[in-house]
Amino acid sequence: MYERGFSLIELMVTLAIIAILASVAIPQYQSYTLRGDRSDGIAPLQRIMDAQERYYADNVSYTTDLSDLGYASATILSEKELYKITARACGADPLSQCIELIAEGQDKQAKDGDLVINSRGRQERVLNGNTYDF
Repeated sequence: MYERGFSLIELMVTLAIIAILASVAIPQYQSYTLRGDRSDGIAPLQRIMDAQERYYADNVSYTTDLSDLGYASATILSEKELYKITARACGADPLSQCIELIAEGQDKQAKDGDLVINSRGRQERVLNGNTYDF
């Protein structure tokens, strides 16, 4: 007569299959959540750049101090606090010509890199010295 149930080998094969599937699915899910959380940095960058353009229209120059734009301080955190946002001049160009906004990834979002936009239309993600599109 046959006994009902699973043998140890059948259970081990099942566990091996589950482990293989998990080893593929978990990193993909983590990458997906990093890309999704990137919007927490992109949205405020766009709002701040709009404020910079209004400031430029009034003052014929950009500002690196975000408090000049109505924010609480020169550096702000995104809504979920996944990015720290600052402003700086574009390289050697004066503030009357170009402003660059940087959203530096914080905590888990640091693995996804920093987001950079400027008044000339640059929109990139910088990770380990390499640049990528948003």
